[in-house]
Amino acid sequence: MKILIIGGAGYIGSHVAREFLDSGHEVTVFDNLSTGTRKNLFREERFIKGDVLDCRAVRKAMKGQEAIVLLAAAKAVGESMVLPQKYSLQNISGTVNIINGALEAGIGKLIFSSSAAVYGAPKYLPIDEKHPLDPENYYGFTKVEIERILGWHDRIKGMRYAALRYFNAAGYDPKGRVVGLEKEPANLIPRVMEVAVGLKPKLQVFGNDYPTPDGTCIRDYVHVSDLARGHVAALEYIVKNDKSLTVNLGTGKGLSVLAIIEEARRVSGRPIPAEIVGRRPGDPDCLYASSDLAKDLLGWEARDSDLATLISSTWQVYKKLI
Repeated sequence: MKILIIGGAGYIGSHVAREFLDSGHEVTVFDNLSTGTRKNLFREERFIKGDVLDCRAVRKAMKGQEAIVLLAAAKAVGESMVLPQKYSLQNISGTVNIINGALEAGIGKLIFSSSAAVYGAPKYLPIDEKHPLDPENYYGFTKVEIERILGWHDRIKGMRYAALRYFNAAGYDPKGRVVGLEKEPANLIPRVMEVAVGLKPKLQVFGNDYPTPDGTCIRDYVHVSDLARGHVAALEYIVKNDKSLTVNLGTGKGLSVLAIIEEARRVSGRPIPAEIVGRRPGDPDCLYASSDLAKDLLGWEARDSDLATLISSTWQVYKKLI
């Protein structure tokens, strides 16, 4: 199929594009390169530089496409609470432009990058798709609203979609084909790596008095290559069943902050100084997903999301900065 991947030059997007290429699809990447990089483009792809807020560029990019993968979004949780207008424009208005362009072009299949942020603080663990949607930040709110908008377009226009609720994306392509680093990463593992290579002097650990085995927070880390496989499987499901779906993509278990730091020290051989500071408001002690529904519907399981692969595949990219 001819696949338009919006945000395909970014960290997750480039891995998703690689997986679609490996699966025999024809890929066009549409990206404004604000957070993505040309280093993450592959020679087999067609690339269009453009912005989701440019309706004319969006409509032009849609021509001849058969399915859309939408990954472009503003995603910094803290920033979303300070600049909600940016997130309304980029995430909600930008998605509406994509949907409208798809309808005009006759494209009825869309894979959407949603987030575990739609759930908010866990009311039970593991979190499954029946968990209440109660986002605690504006970023998560935009994801909930987009899922609702897609649901209406499914009902009214027959647009089939997959909303993939990611937990913490981590790692790099184990075959070393993706080398572009995230710009100003906010997640734990790349921040650990920045300290390991000397870009930052030390790492802050927010609290070590949680009711967990080592006192630090536990989160569900999913290898980005596993996420990429989930996108391909979701499109195959839509094509085969002519149905929309909403599923978690997680591991069903968590890793602690200290476990990640210790593994990074072991793999890199670097000291990685870390300082314990106060808790951040609203940080739950544990957060991890049930992906049983993704297994049942898609045959999807996290294959590369063990701690060793997460850290070693990331270190292979970052160590080049030393």
